[in-house]
Amino acid sequence: MKSSAGKIQVTSFQDMFQTGGGTEPDDRTPREIPLSELFPFKNHPFQVRDDEAMQKTAESIARSGVLSPGIVRPRPEEGYEIIAGHRRKRGSELAGKDIMLVFVRELDDDEATIIMVDSNLQREKILPSEKAFAYKMKMEALKHQGKRSDLTLEPAVPKLPARDKIAQDAGENCGLTVTRYIALTKLIPPLLTLVDEDKLSFSTAADYIAILTEHEQMILASAMDKLGVIPTRSQLVKIKEQRKTEMLSITVIEAILSEGCPAAVQVVLKQTKLRQYFPQDYTAQQMEEVIVSLLETWSVQHR
Repeated sequence: MKSSAGKIQVTSFQDMFQTGGGTEPDDRTPREIPLSELFPFKNHPFQVRDDEAMQKTAESIARSGVLSPGIVRPRPEEGYEIIAGHRRKRGSELAGKDIMLVFVRELDDDEATIIMVDSNLQREKILPSEKAFAYKMKMEALKHQGKRSDLTLEPAVPKLPARDKIAQDAGENCGLTVTRYIALTKLIPPLLTLVDEDKLSFSTAADYIAILTEHEQMILASAMDKLGVIPTRSQLVKIKEQRKTEMLSITVIEAILSEGCPAAVQVVLKQTKLRQYFPQDYTAQQMEEVIVSLLETWSVQHR
């Protein structure tokens, strides 16, 4: 039975590079497109960093060009939207190139989103926040499609729940892991940054902090900053239980975060004792500047 309207539907990243026998359609032939006509994917969740890996990419492109063409789709207004190839575009810019080799595809929003996520998940290093927003976008696309995105499977194969499909494609342990990543999208930026920096446990943040309201998270972040601590799982469990009986306040959260913390060390220097080391006309600010300078020198010498 022929497919409806004879439309070719691309539904996975791997499909983009499959070629059949005989004459190939035009969209399977890569084109050279000016970089000025290539625009980033809307709400692209993956960062394009000018790091050491990018420098290597730029050097490779300078020597040999873009070996693996990117994937783009025409924009309604002008130019092309990048589906896969944001890093290659940046590498081309750093290499001084004006054009980039790409495949031009006609894709709807859901197809484009799924391919964008799948292609970028092949990166070697991906931040938790990048996975979080990428999985959320793919989840919404799969639910909107209302079907499996892998058309190579027989129709009789039962559909997987969206989160399990994402987990399978991304190599995650299970769908629950995907759910936890998506929960991270509810974190306020300062707390999400702590997860990216591996200072705050991914699972702890997803299970106990993401359930807090934005206002409660702001109070928590303020208390953490003031006390200079990262909450433990047991402390967050107490915060979770506490919010069931009373409104969380900065006082309540600080009290919980202070449990088990060593008392702050305070050193008090009497002014009469300090004065014997400074000229009589020195102000308190001048004395403080000298003390800090001496402490910095001492710290360097004793590292």
